[in-house]
Amino acid sequence: MEQTLTARQWYEKGNSYSRKGDWQNAIECYMESIELDADSPAVEAKAMIEGILNFYNKDAYNP
Repeated sequence: MEQTLTARQWYEKGNSYSRKGDWQNAIECYMESIELDADSPAVEAKAMIEGILNFYNKDAYNP
């Protein structure tokens, strides 16, 4: 049986990926968290990663 994660758990999972530099998986986890809770801290975390990627990869990353 598949266990559903809470918004907080998705956020923490995203943080784990972020610490490893796995930006794509981090963003995906943050998006799941935001979908469950629009006020999740994942909103700010996702925006931060997008800002970093946008700064360093202007041509490679377009949200």
